[in-house]
Amino acid sequence: MNLLSVENLSKSFGVKTLFRDLNFGIEQGQKVALVARNGAGKSTLLKILQGKEIPDSGQVVFRKDIRVGFLEQDPTFLAGESVYDTLFNSDSPQLQAVRNYELAMEHYEKDPSDKNQEALQTAMEAVEHENAWDFETNIRQILNRLNIHDLDQAATTLSGGQKKRVALARILIENPQLVILDEPTNHLDIEMIEWLEAYFDRNDITLFLVTHDRHFLDEVCTDILELDDNQLYRYKGNYAYFLEKKAEREFNEGRELDKAKSLFKKELEWVRRQPKARGTKSKSRLQEFDALSEKVRGKKRQEELELKFKMNRLGGKVMELIKINKAYGEKTLITNFEHVFKKGERIGIVGKNGVGKSTLLNILTGKEKVDSGKVVHGDTLVVGYYSQEGLKLPEDQRVIDVVKEIGNGIPMADGTVLNAVQLLKLFQFPPDVQHGFVSKLSGGERKRLFLLTILMQNPNFLILDEPTNDLDLVTLGVLEDFLSNFPGCLLIVTHDRYFMDRLTDQLFVFEGNGHVRGFIGNYTDYRIMKDIEASSFAEKATADEEAEPFDSAKSLAQDDKVEVKTEAEVEQKDKRKLSFNEKRELEQLDKRIPELEAKREELNQALIDNASDHEKLIALGDEMTAVVEELEIAEFRWLELTEIES
Repeated sequence: MNLLSVENLSKSFGVKTLFRDLNFGIEQGQKVALVARNGAGKSTLLKILQGKEIPDSGQVVFRKDIRVGFLEQDPTFLAGESVYDTLFNSDSPQLQAVRNYELAMEHYEKDPSDKNQEALQTAMEAVEHENAWDFETNIRQILNRLNIHDLDQAATTLSGGQKKRVALARILIENPQLVILDEPTNHLDIEMIEWLEAYFDRNDITLFLVTHDRHFLDEVCTDILELDDNQLYRYKGNYAYFLEKKAEREFNEGRELDKAKSLFKKELEWVRRQPKARGTKSKSRLQEFDALSEKVRGKKRQEELELKFKMNRLGGKVMELIKINKAYGEKTLITNFEHVFKKGERIGIVGKNGVGKSTLLNILTGKEKVDSGKVVHGDTLVVGYYSQEGLKLPEDQRVIDVVKEIGNGIPMADGTVLNAVQLLKLFQFPPDVQHGFVSKLSGGERKRLFLLTILMQNPNFLILDEPTNDLDLVTLGVLEDFLSNFPGCLLIVTHDRYFMDRLTDQLFVFEGNGHVRGFIGNYTDYRIMKDIEASSFAEKATADEEAEPFDSAKSLAQDDKVEVKTEAEVEQKDKRKLSFNEKRELEQLDKRIPELEAKREELNQALIDNASDHEKLIALGDEMTAVVEELEIAEFRWLELTEIES
């Protein structure tokens, strides 16, 4: 069933044509990504779909009576609305029933009068009538996973990242048939992104999205649309398939492939290393790509710029952190953290949002002071700091003048200088854009320009805070190649797992409550280690439970102990009881857990029965993973609720 049709769509701004006569459709269940260079018209196309831009020609047709959800890159909210109002602003009968129930529950807990109890009972009956109890549980999971807790806060006072998460939560709660997303992973930490990948994988959602997150593209998407030179190309597969077929298309069109091949091959090799990717990629297709790579090796290599530049000299002492501590009020971010930075270190920083990652960067650059401890800088240290705030420039300034104001170029290792024009060209600024005004740049182009100004300072200690946001895939490849040859210290905060895997060999892991853990290896290594730890913990817990015999005397003694509790102890225990909502959730879990256990046994048998069918095993394995994950979450929540009830 076709949900969206785009027919003969064209759009230009002045003499610049973004796209001409675009035609594509999206069927129910497809997850389609649009990829293109910055400034090629991705965001403009999404605005046309949303009705915020008018095309020069052509039309956009949505299937009649379907609900469509739009996630903008920079969401805005109405003045006076709370986060609660924003999240539940929908005509959905299920959502309205849950909203009324939540309000009734809130009123009853504040004032358990007969009137409020009657209103709560009416609201519960409405939720029952709409069969919305599972819906309410899903809402709680969405809010918890996206770290949304203060529902009374005015929506307009949220930070940019908080607004993006609230807007995303609103779409997931409304559960439209078609979801259109502009950079959905921006402002999400890695755990949130991995949860979102699993959410889209488990749910029958039709997607059309723009994202630079290559791992997200590979895990989620079924189709890739590439907008290149005003033309649209469709690839029926995920990101790895797109890489292969794009390379093949360019070769067949007689283009020079050698330069692009390096990027595609590196990315493909990384994709192959991922457990899911390894199981789902066609062996013959990978062999075809390898053969294609071998075929083009004989082609004459075009002259390329060497990215080995001569940075400012870095002495033996770079930077040292001596037992630094940082807190805001009662919230502890960093406790007694120590590290001696060495030349050539490449460190990634990971952790949930709000645990102190950006605070550490601000401490290193002197923007914030530590509460105690010392930060010692070496005499030759030159720090380049790419922050999330970006670069603020006069809108009427020309792009090339912005770069030239900082310097004439970057000195290279061979004694030559990479001048401003060459550097701009390297980072995908063609001559007409170089001599154009900053006001004409897209969001991604502005980020690229800001990055160039940092590199022009020729730093020997480079700090990058979310450098991949809004950058196109081509620019990401150039930046990764550039940073791969950076001889100084490199410190990166990013939610882009591919970017971090390519460029780091150790991590600072912010685990919360001020604890920062050092880890040798990249992010994939860290996740493997965490999975092993989790598996070992689960096995130990199961073994301990099975090993402990039932002691009737001990049980009786415990029962006796309960009976002789003092009145004060009983009163203290009674202070926390299950709410109506929690009681209902416990009832649902009592039903759901046996269903999941039965499904797990069914899948176990199916795995045995299909041992010789490789493709069937992969599908069953993915389904088993989802069932086991849901069962673990359900059992953990059941234990929490039963402990409160007991």
